[in-house]
Amino acid sequence: MLISCGAPVAGAWAGPETLGALAARAEELGYHGLWSFQRLLAGAEQQLQPVYRSVLDPMLALTWAAARTSTIRLGVAVINIPYVSPAYLAKQAGTLDVLSGGRFTLGLGTGWSEPEFVATGSDPNPRGRRMTEYLEALRTLWTDPVASFDGELYRVPPSTMAPPPVQAGGPPVLLGGTADVALRRAGRLAAGWVSSSRSSFADIARGAGIVRQAAEQAGRDPGAVQVVVRAVVRPGARDEALPLSGSWAQIRAGAEQYAEAGVTELFYDLNWDPQIGSPDADPRAARERAEEILTALAPGG
Repeated sequence: MLISCGAPVAGAWAGPETLGALAARAEELGYHGLWSFQRLLAGAEQQLQPVYRSVLDPMLALTWAAARTSTIRLGVAVINIPYVSPAYLAKQAGTLDVLSGGRFTLGLGTGWSEPEFVATGSDPNPRGRRMTEYLEALRTLWTDPVASFDGELYRVPPSTMAPPPVQAGGPPVLLGGTADVALRRAGRLAAGWVSSSRSSFADIARGAGIVRQAAEQAGRDPGAVQVVVRAVVRPGARDEALPLSGSWAQIRAGAEQYAEAGVTELFYDLNWDPQIGSPDADPRAARERAEEILTALAPGG
């Protein structure tokens, strides 16, 4: 199982100096990837976790990180497709893939925040058809000399998008979602599945099985399916409800449980630590805590 980490994109530690330095440090420590996430805005009446209250744009943040690194992979979990057309996202993702030398992985979801749907003039429904068409539009834009797509929800007139991504076929695309139908779609149509921050260990184990079974039924190699999990880490007192809590040894043992459940990549997302990802946290203390955790949990450390 690959071990990655979250980029400083939320709260007190989400600034240019910390983002650039943390990206370089994560690469130095041997982390496989650096992951961001999307949150456009927080509705005045929404009761959201602190991590969602102040968030950098994920694509711009990863571009900043790409300029400070050379080997670590860069991923977003996830971009919500109703907010932006497939042509626009294809250009953004393709550009980031070019600028990073082919290191980008794109996670996609259909969103859940009503204020964001209103602010972007978007509608997530019909979710299944929307995602299927979106993927087809992305692939023709990334791979065909003359791209063309004519769906019910999206259209791409005969055209060419250049330069193409560095990775053949475009960046790997992972799908989010927790419903069974979304898990099966990830197995059938995408490179794999990326979990929600709200997923329990039991959800992950069950979801990985559904995704791989769907891939096999679609004639794909289930062993090639990626299962990427956002991991909430709580060093200190052990909480039996959190597999990645307690001492460093207990957290590492918890990570092994995810590997046994079929997870291919686990990323420690410290944005979900209120002492780091809350906008009210002390920036210096947040950076120091993040450095301590990432150093202690570094792959092979």
